[in-house]
Amino acid sequence: MNRGFRIQYSSALGPYEGALLFGAKVNVDLVKAAAFDSVYMNALAGVDFGGAAGGSDFDPSNKSEAELQRFCQSFMTELSKYVGPDLDFPSMGMGVGEREIGYLYGQYKRINMTGAQKGRGVLWGGQVAWPQAYGWGVAHFAARLVKDKLKGDLEGKRCLITGSGVVACALAEKLLEFGAIPITFSDTSGHIYEPSGMDASKLDTIKKIKADRGARLGRYIVTSTTAKYSEPENIFSIPCDICIPCAYPNEIDESAAQLLAENGCKAIIEGASMPCTPSALAEFRRRSIPHAPYKMTLSAGAVSSGGALENRKFKNAEELDTALKETVDHVYTKVIRTATEFNVRGDLQGGAQIAGFLKVANVMASHGAV
Repeated sequence: MNRGFRIQYSSALGPYEGALLFGAKVNVDLVKAAAFDSVYMNALAGVDFGGAAGGSDFDPSNKSEAELQRFCQSFMTELSKYVGPDLDFPSMGMGVGEREIGYLYGQYKRINMTGAQKGRGVLWGGQVAWPQAYGWGVAHFAARLVKDKLKGDLEGKRCLITGSGVVACALAEKLLEFGAIPITFSDTSGHIYEPSGMDASKLDTIKKIKADRGARLGRYIVTSTTAKYSEPENIFSIPCDICIPCAYPNEIDESAAQLLAENGCKAIIEGASMPCTPSALAEFRRRSIPHAPYKMTLSAGAVSSGGALENRKFKNAEELDTALKETVDHVYTKVIRTATEFNVRGDLQGGAQIAGFLKVANVMASHGAV
């Protein structure tokens, strides 16, 4: 027996929009927090959508294809009562990728006897148009933070990446374009570490491994003579210039933050929801390590949501990349300006929260809700 959730937090800016999360640790508290965060992320990105989130404690990693399909159909049978055009646009999240979106949309279409155009609308019409958008957006934020805080660029920077899903792989792809050096990936079984860094061919190998349902990163060791598997035991003890966590909530605690700092980490770019605990964030502030919160870094990807693509369609990957960079520049500038105005200069976390809150609060006030 699994429990399912959909929390529709705010529609002040427009129809609800937010991720679906599948995983054994998903509960109503996690979904509520994710829904609240999506309100701010969409507000920062400048898209006219509210915030929502949903999911289930169903773990897709150890299920067969048939089990996954049946669960997605059962989940959508109930969820379809609460989502649709001009109401709520569910999107990808932890444990919910292109395959799951296809199964969910198929059931939605059967129930509602209606459909969205391929690549846009509710659940992208069953075919996600730009799954790489969030990863690319995080990479652009990394480039902007390094330029602003470290007075340099990503060329030659060793990047410690956790996770190995769509966001992590797309992030590594864009980092390679920027001249950075991805050195790690991880999953529930452990982590792989390439001391000299990943190149495009090694990244393609990882993508192929992770494309197989239930496959684990340990298989990569067979294809590489230089990779280390779960060595050292703690991934955060690996020397790096930049850490980009893209795995699961609260993976970086105070002790992990101390390890990163002691091993030369110069910046933290969050690539997943809530990857750092409050004590870890306090440690980064104490050591003056620049930190880009996920409310900022994940906001750019909102331009590729099914609802957003109904109003703005990208002809090719170059147009998408340009839009992501423009959104990153817009969000970063807004957050810096807001942080300065409200006397938290340089605090990207505080600036992002205040900027997102102000936009939603002002609209709510105009609606007579405050």
